[in-house]
Amino acid sequence: MTGPATTGSAYRFGIEEEFFLADAATRGTPRSGVQGFHAAARALLPAAERELLQSQIEIATPPATEAEEARAGLSGLRRGLAEIGRAHGILVFGAGTHPGAAWDAQAPTDGARYHGILDEVRMVGQRTLVSGMHVHVEVERPDDRVDLMNRLLPFLPALLALSVSSPFWEGRDTGLCGYRLSVFGEMPRTGLPDLFASEAEFERYVAVMQAAGAIRDASFLWWHLRPSIRYPTLELRIADSCTRVDDAVAIAGLYRCLVRAAERRRDLHAGLDGVARAVIRENLWRAQRDGVRAALIDPQAGRAVPFTEALEGLLALVAEDAAALGCTDSLDEARRIARDGTSADRQ
Repeated sequence: MTGPATTGSAYRFGIEEEFFLADAATRGTPRSGVQGFHAAARALLPAAERELLQSQIEIATPPATEAEEARAGLSGLRRGLAEIGRAHGILVFGAGTHPGAAWDAQAPTDGARYHGILDEVRMVGQRTLVSGMHVHVEVERPDDRVDLMNRLLPFLPALLALSVSSPFWEGRDTGLCGYRLSVFGEMPRTGLPDLFASEAEFERYVAVMQAAGAIRDASFLWWHLRPSIRYPTLELRIADSCTRVDDAVAIAGLYRCLVRAAERRRDLHAGLDGVARAVIRENLWRAQRDGVRAALIDPQAGRAVPFTEALEGLLALVAEDAAALGCTDSLDEARRIARDGTSADRQ
């Protein structure tokens, strides 16, 4: 059974990337030049924004309908940050964790939102020396985003595995390809969202949390996947910050195809239960630990399969959507990452 035709929707998408700043000479946390760097970035790159820590910065592309638009946007913003960094003795790089910096040597960014977060989460917030990539995809039926969120959860481990770029923490090899999730998981309201039965149930949860003073709004729900409160999009948040632009564009394109497939096929992963969610959690751990070398559990087959086999099944599922959206290159790039390795493998 399939849903209404979705070929009229462009499934516009945007990518947000968080980057680390490093001292060009020592490769450690920058001391001098940081304030000048941020001032110049604010003046020269309106798409760049401050993050929780001074040693980070975020960029966001405008909505795109073509992979090449996104690639050009990311490349231009990355070049702009690199040029500003050179003028201030700072390197800018993408990774899920900083390979060598110490969390307790970081300074928070001045601002009401950042101070509010740190007042709430305390040392846990100070330890979040992590950077991620977020992908917004505009959906055809925004009122269905909670249902889509539920049904897209089984795909999160594969998307994580393709993005992992955080094997080191404070100069130590963690033995994991994606240590970022372990650090960020200390924060409240992170990880997999609960399985909400309806949009109304999700809205009731948000209302209870707001009334109790737990959150200001739904943007304080830092799940791996969530409905955006600013845009008619479903926001993917599980990916590590990608070192290479090609990897970022490939993961964004694949996610875009998955969103279209879930809207096109209303039966896809319908009625997920606690067992399914528990298997997703196990697969997330496997992807975090081993990246594209992971063996992921196939609940239908009742066995673990190599990541390449799981990925081929996923790519076959979205082949129609990739053709409709012009994203077939993203599927080929996903195969390339699985074959050649991730940023974590290269690190």
